[in-house]
Amino acid sequence: MKRFVVGEARDQSTLFPTLLDDFIAEDNPVRAIEAFVEGLDLKDMGFKGVDPHATGRPAYHPAVLLKLYIYGYLNRIQSSRRLERDPT
Repeated sequence: MKRFVVGEARDQSTLFPTLLDDFIAEDNPVRAIEAFVEGLDLKDMGFKGVDPHATGRPAYHPAVLLKLYIYGYLNRIQSSRRLERDPT
């Protein structure tokens, strides 16, 4: 059983006949961020929490949080609340 909070798959069909992946342009920087972070070995880089704990509430995977931080850095968003509200 996975012990991380799992989001929706970007290539999975939703109730409507569109994919979440269709809303993001092919040249959008978030695709580069995704590819970059997925290519990293976070455990070797010293990230804690890569191996989930067996008890407690499932945590967000460190890769997901790193993607958010990089996105915020590239868009000059320093506040997590502003990052949550960012419409882009």
